[in-house]
Amino acid sequence: MADRMDVVYFGSGAFGVPTLQALADRHTVRAVITQPDRPAGRGKKLTPNPIAAFAAEHLADAELLKPDTVNDPEITARVRAFPADAWVVIAFGQKLGQALLADRFAINLHASMLPRWRGAAPINHAILAGDEVTGNSVITLADRMDAGLVLGTSERVIRPEQTAGELHDELSDDGPELVLRVLDQHASGTLDPVEQDESLVTLAGKLSRADAVLDFTRPADACRARVNGLSPWPGIAVGIGGQRAKLVRARSQSGEPQSDKQPGTLVDAARGLVACGEGVLEIVEIHPAGKRPMDWASYVRGVSINDGDTVQSPPSEGT
Repeated sequence: MADRMDVVYFGSGAFGVPTLQALADRHTVRAVITQPDRPAGRGKKLTPNPIAAFAAEHLADAELLKPDTVNDPEITARVRAFPADAWVVIAFGQKLGQALLADRFAINLHASMLPRWRGAAPINHAILAGDEVTGNSVITLADRMDAGLVLGTSERVIRPEQTAGELHDELSDDGPELVLRVLDQHASGTLDPVEQDESLVTLAGKLSRADAVLDFTRPADACRARVNGLSPWPGIAVGIGGQRAKLVRARSQSGEPQSDKQPGTLVDAARGLVACGEGVLEIVEIHPAGKRPMDWASYVRGVSINDGDTVQSPPSEGT
């Protein structure tokens, strides 16, 4: 294990909180560079992001900076003045320029097994694509997005009913061990950087609310992956029995016979089984508008839904 190191941390999202905690426990975090507070909630009150909130509460000895532009010359000079053996970047939200990075050992934790799923939403896209395995990568920073040398990886199995939110939390908890191992190897001079195979690159584009739809004419496996891969955000919006809801979790029922009903039709309302282009989708959990998320059995006890009703996505006007 390496001696205690001086670290500067760049990050904004909740994904990096466990790693920031581990860095503070194992090393000395000299500064935390994060995004400015943003309006949030109905009152649009300026609110710190998860990293800023954690640092303010737990890292009293670390300087907390929230620059609008980290590459501003004054900010660059200030950041580079902090003593540091390493810079750790996790879901920061701004690209670090060459003037800032020059002669610094800087690493990035990314939630995929690079070169698969470079981009903003690797966790969602791994589930959407039906991947059975994913993980984390620690890479050097490069001019191109997520194209740096791979310094270390970890691996996680994606369970069939696992949502993107659950996988996010598992990979977040998996990050500290990997980052600390890479820092130890850097200190001991035993890193073995590996170039990414550009022929294997896939891209994980940013998601939006426009993605929150489901095409039931697709096979049940693909429908299940879309529900779980977009849960909890942006979520699959549907209309059922005149009510709006979001699908939280689904499974594909390979043991069910192929339905002769139109895709999107409830073939067994009590069990939440919906006909697809191939196979049957089971709605396991649902989030009705204005209520808490619940399992399907609890949901159907309070609504009037029958076999043959249609699950519409997106909701039809007026639902």
